[in-house]
Amino acid sequence: MLALATGTAPSAASPAPAPAIAWQPWSNSVFAQAKREHKFVLLDLHAVWCHWCHVMDATTYSDPQVIALLQAHYIAVSVDQDSRPDLAQRYQDYGWPATVVFNADAGEIVKRAGYLPPEEMKSMLQAIIDDPTPGPSVTNAKPISLAGATSPADAAGLKRQLVDGYDGKLGSWGTSQKFLDWNNVEYCLTEAKAGDTGAEKMARQTLDAQLTLIDPVWGGVDQYSAQGDWDHPHFEKIMQFQAENMRIYAEAYAQWKNPVYLKTALGIHGYVRAFLTSPDGVVYTSQDADLVDGVHSGEYFKLDDADRRKLGLPRVDKHIYARENGWFIEALTTLDAVTGDDKYRDEAVRAAEWILEHRSSEVGTFQHGNDGIGPASLGDSLSMARAFLGLYVVTADMKWLRQAEFTARVIDQEFAFQANGEAIGYATAAATKDETRFTPQPDFDENVSLARFANLLFHYTGNERDRTMAETALRFAGAPEVAKSRLSSVGGLLLAEHELATDPLHIAIVGKAGDASAKMLFKAALAFPCVYKQVELIDPTAKTATPDASIYPGLPQAAAYTCSNHACSAPVFNETHLIALLERKTTAKP
Repeated sequence: MLALATGTAPSAASPAPAPAIAWQPWSNSVFAQAKREHKFVLLDLHAVWCHWCHVMDATTYSDPQVIALLQAHYIAVSVDQDSRPDLAQRYQDYGWPATVVFNADAGEIVKRAGYLPPEEMKSMLQAIIDDPTPGPSVTNAKPISLAGATSPADAAGLKRQLVDGYDGKLGSWGTSQKFLDWNNVEYCLTEAKAGDTGAEKMARQTLDAQLTLIDPVWGGVDQYSAQGDWDHPHFEKIMQFQAENMRIYAEAYAQWKNPVYLKTALGIHGYVRAFLTSPDGVVYTSQDADLVDGVHSGEYFKLDDADRRKLGLPRVDKHIYARENGWFIEALTTLDAVTGDDKYRDEAVRAAEWILEHRSSEVGTFQHGNDGIGPASLGDSLSMARAFLGLYVVTADMKWLRQAEFTARVIDQEFAFQANGEAIGYATAAATKDETRFTPQPDFDENVSLARFANLLFHYTGNERDRTMAETALRFAGAPEVAKSRLSSVGGLLLAEHELATDPLHIAIVGKAGDASAKMLFKAALAFPCVYKQVELIDPTAKTATPDASIYPGLPQAAAYTCSNHACSAPVFNETHLIALLERKTTAKP
């Protein structure tokens, strides 16, 4: 009573806080430790920008009984999925947070998706202790057999998958989460250019609906909207979403000249430069969904800039990854091509040179970050290879084409994957001698992206190895079993199938370096709306000219040609005539 009256409490009445979980990084050693200590391994695969990951930290992993169970029977491993693409690709179907429990031999026992409240976590942990037999989440998972992987994809069937999965009422694909599926929209842009009115409707409706996920104050794009509509945004700003939205809105502006689309692309660029760019000109990884970890920030994002800043800014993940920079560099080259403003090209060059200096490995792959943790990732090398090719297109500087070709060779050497005794796709990570438990597997999206890149590279280089790479990547992505599992998200595969079967729109601008007319024709060719095109600026007098430069006649003025099937058009000498020529070649006949 005296203690209460004086405003103090007996020390015995205040329970001691539960000791924190002794989280460890992912490594082979955790399984050796688990075997020695007769424990299980729990992997918490989270994202630093993820609201529900913060909630799980604040509730589940702070619960004394959960902590006690983990301390007594588990080795607790915590991994930021952005830092480990190999793990993120393996468990991406489980979202973030993903919870995976292994036995001491690295065999999976259970895989759980999303937030687990304390009671559910305690029940799961105790059930595994009582019976460590793998549960339905593991036993019911059917691995892809790749039987028939050499069969070509059914283009008509894939298109039905895409169309059937479209939400004609609200736009976008699927009914649980709403976001811009950039591959599907890019496919629809291509089909719309060829006269498909249904594809045009899907693209326009999705682009317009997606505008609700653009931050009206800062310009960045939210990851997605939950609950099957566009009214429940998740506010995290992830670099891939910034890059791909910027690129697609720029492409859509080029095709339809809707100023809102250009404003959106430029707004995203402005957001990245204001919040997610380092002093060296390279980009960071993400900005958090929450101002305060675990507290929904809907009211915060209704405020204007000044009022937001009074409260503070959501945390920025300042890791600099090669993969994320490759995505953004490629988007910058698209923005440069569409606007004709060379500042975007210069930004892209600066970032690419930094990544080459700071993220290149001894064998030619690209390190994900600067810590050297984890195996080499296909995503890092692939995104940079695509960035290099994009830089060659907008600069006409041969060093970028040579770098793209070199990186393609490294990818072919380091990430090749075999199944059924044949080369089928490319694995998401390079195999390492000290990691024998988890064999890297191919990923659909990466192989689609690689097929499209390598095929376009082939048209620039004429190197049959590039064409073979494209076919190998497509052999996995187009395998019937793989393609069907993607449901409606097959726009990229449809593009890859089409591109490997046809030649790109080839536009050659021939003129001496520095010639104003050549530059004007080059800018017009870059800005012309066509997803699948090959643009080259050729100075036939330069020592570094491409081998086929000699096929063009020597003329006293700069000229543009379109070429296909080993034949070129008559030369045109001004922008108006070039655009008219390109429209005739790409627009559907009435």
